This record gives sequence, structure tokens and C-alpha cells, in this order.
Amino acid sequence: MTSTTQAPHDAATRSLEFGASALIVFLCMCWGFNQVAVKLALPDIPPLTQAAIRSAGAALIIWAYARTRGISLDMRDHTLKAGLIAGVLFGLEFIFIYPALLYTTASRATLFIYAAPFVVVLGSHFLVPTDRFRWTQWAGLVMSFAGLVLAFGVPTPSANANQLLGDFLALSGGIVWGFTTLVLKSTSLARAAPEKTFQYQLVVSAPMLAVAAWLLGERVTQMPGAVALTSLAYQTFWVVSITFLIWFTMVARYSASRLSAFTFLTPLFGVFAGHLVMGDPITPAFAGAVALVIGGLILVNRPR
Repeated sequence: MTSTTQAPHDAATRSLEFGASALIVFLCMCWGFNQVAVKLALPDIPPLTQAAIRSAGAALIIWAYARTRGISLDMRDHTLKAGLIAGVLFGLEFIFIYPALLYTTASRATLFIYAAPFVVVLGSHFLVPTDRFRWTQWAGLVMSFAGLVLAFGVPTPSANANQLLGDFLALSGGIVWGFTTLVLKSTSLARAAPEKTFQYQLVVSAPMLAVAAWLLGERVTQMPGAVALTSLAYQTFWVVSITFLIWFTMVARYSASRLSAFTFLTPLFGVFAGHLVMGDPITPAFAGAVALVIGGLILVNRPR
């Protein structure tokens, strides 16, 4: 990965080659297993505290990596405003999503969070006019989302105010996630080194998440155990520092709309990871859900 290479002229609409598609599937698998890692650490380290530690730790890692490679992270240039916006959005994403899980079920939250690809596609229609979906690609996007509905169930109306609050927070997290991607694709950050783009998000989000954890009363009352520390290390060193950096590099080089559609695979990998690591059951509908998501992705990424 050549970090200093800027996005090619056709990056807004560039289709994913086989190698890039395989790479994004691998990233989604890592993020699916990350869901299990967060759960394993929860008994010792609350969720927003985990997120704050991850951002702070990854910021140091990215700084060391950029310094070693001679990549400038100087923020006193034309990217500062967009970088601060991206950082705030990146922090808000987790501030919305983690508390949502306290009020609503994981399955409902998953479906609301994955409104993000629709936000990216709709936003790209106006902000990145060359990255507009055809009707067959829209059909593929809906097909992939239908796969999630089959896997997690249809959210039924609820009179429970707490659950509705959780649903709203999860949906807000998904919308913010989509806007973060749009900022990266449609502003001066699209021409910046991925390391700088990512560093903005880490440096801004770390204190935001720490303050949110404190306001919500999160506390670490004892030394975390080996399982929690290992899970946190996996999240910090691998998921955030490496896979997220690869993701932001791909956002700069390929169609954001096509890339976002692939994220529908993440919760399915999360279900599989939960089954493999924690013994969670898999329903018979899971295979059909996988087929729908994959079929939808084929339609989204068909050449013009």
C-alpha cells in the first residue's frame, strides 16, 4: 500500500477489481470478529472506554508509522477544516452506536446502523455526481439489505420508549457513519494521504469518546483480565490501526458507494464469529441471508 499516492482521476467511479473485492471482504470479516472482541472485553472495560483507548492507541501507532515512512501529518494546511469535521463525525458514530445497545436489541440496532450505505449512495448522487447508481445497482443495494433483514428479523413497532430511543441512536450512528464517508470522498481529504485523513479522526475522536464515557458513568474498577486486554489489543493494533487505514485508502481510490455496499457483509461475519467463538446459534435463514447479500453485491459491482 503506497500511502502517499493520491486518488486517481477516476476514483469516484472506479470499480473494484477481484483483488480489491477480496480485500474488502477480508476487512469485513475482521470487523465481524471485532464485534466479538468488544463483547469479550465488556465485563472488564465498558464500550466507550474501549473506543477511547483504541483511538488514542491507534493515533500513536499511525503517528509512528507515518514518521517512519516520512509521511507528513502536518495539519496546518487546506485539509484542517474537513479533517476536524471527519474527526467529530467519527467520534459521534461510536457515541451514538454503543449507548444504543443499552436500550435496543443487537439485531434491531444492526439493521438501523446499516442505513449507512444508503446515505453514502444518496449523498454521492449530489456530492460526487460521477458516482451515481443505476437502477440495477439500487436493486442490488436493496437486495443486500434484505439479506440482513432475513438474518436479523424485521424491526417491529414498539411502544417502549427506551427501545425507540435505542433505535433512534442506532439510526443516527448509521447516518453519521455514512456522512463520514462522504466527507472523506467529497472534500480536500480525498487528495490527502490516508494516514493524515485517519489521524484527524483518531486525534479528534479520542477525547470525545473519553468525555462521553465519563458522562455516561463508565468506570474501570479493577485491572482488566487477560481476555479483555487481548481483545483490546486486537481492536487497537489490528482492527483500528491497520484495517481502518486500509479502508480509508480504498475510499480514496474506489467508488465510495460500491465500497459501502460491501459493509453489509460485516454483521453476517459477526454472526459467524459469534457462533465460532462464543457458541451463538445460527438460524437456517442465515444461508439465505448470505446468498441475498452476495447476490446484491454482484449487482452493485457489475461493470457498466
